[in-house]
Amino acid sequence: MATKLFISLLCIIFLTSSVSSSSAQTGDFSSGEAIHLFNGQNLDGWYTYLQHSGKNNDPKNVFTVRDEMIRISGEEWGCITTNKSFENYHIVVEFKWGDDVFPPRLENARDCGLLLHSQGEDGSSSGIWMHSIEAQIIEGGTGDIIVVGDGSDRFSVTATVAPEKQGNSYVYQPDGEEVTINSGRINWLKRDPNWKDELGFRGKNDVEKPVGEWNKLECIADGDKLTTFLNGQLVNEATNVRPSKGQIQIQSESAEIFIRRVDLIPLD
Repeated sequence: MATKLFISLLCIIFLTSSVSSSSAQTGDFSSGEAIHLFNGQNLDGWYTYLQHSGKNNDPKNVFTVRDEMIRISGEEWGCITTNKSFENYHIVVEFKWGDDVFPPRLENARDCGLLLHSQGEDGSSSGIWMHSIEAQIIEGGTGDIIVVGDGSDRFSVTATVAPEKQGNSYVYQPDGEEVTINSGRINWLKRDPNWKDELGFRGKNDVEKPVGEWNKLECIADGDKLTTFLNGQLVNEATNVRPSKGQIQIQSESAEIFIRRVDLIPLD
């Protein structure tokens, strides 16, 4: 009897530790820990900004909430932006692509983006977004890090990169040579070198799931370090990230996208 009780206790301890370890690795949070930036009902805590109609003026209903999902139609370029600024956090965004696409990207890869550390005036970048550090969401390129800056060192990242570029862009490589950029991008680890900006593009090593299936994008902003995971796999990393805090934006860029989760958990 004592032996059976001892074995049972060991099993409970093992299972408990396994669950805790798994949660830490996947980034899943209990409901008591996460800050739910999307409440499933409306866009409370966010405001809209559109290139041609400005702040909180959305006549075409580019941004709506239905069936506990944010629908971003993509019909007009712009974004939703958090009212508050954040720093030192782990953010989880679950998204899937819809079918609708709009000019000027009718034949191009579906495109969006999670803009972190956003600072300055609305529309200061191309009349559409705030200057920021972008975790790119695009067919074949989700996980790229883009500096949406003003050309100065106020917006920059440092990364270790492969010896050869893809076009004009560096490619993240964990043991590569260190570079610093204040414009352009650091492509994700296994981005297809033959990537084309065409609708429905799939790379041979893509981590992103096909159109219509849910994906989980996670970004850990730990001080001036930014680490990005897609569907549980490390895809990109940068250090000396400037700035290291700010508002959060989610873009509208000619492609329909659905978002069912935007959770943020502060880091110690």
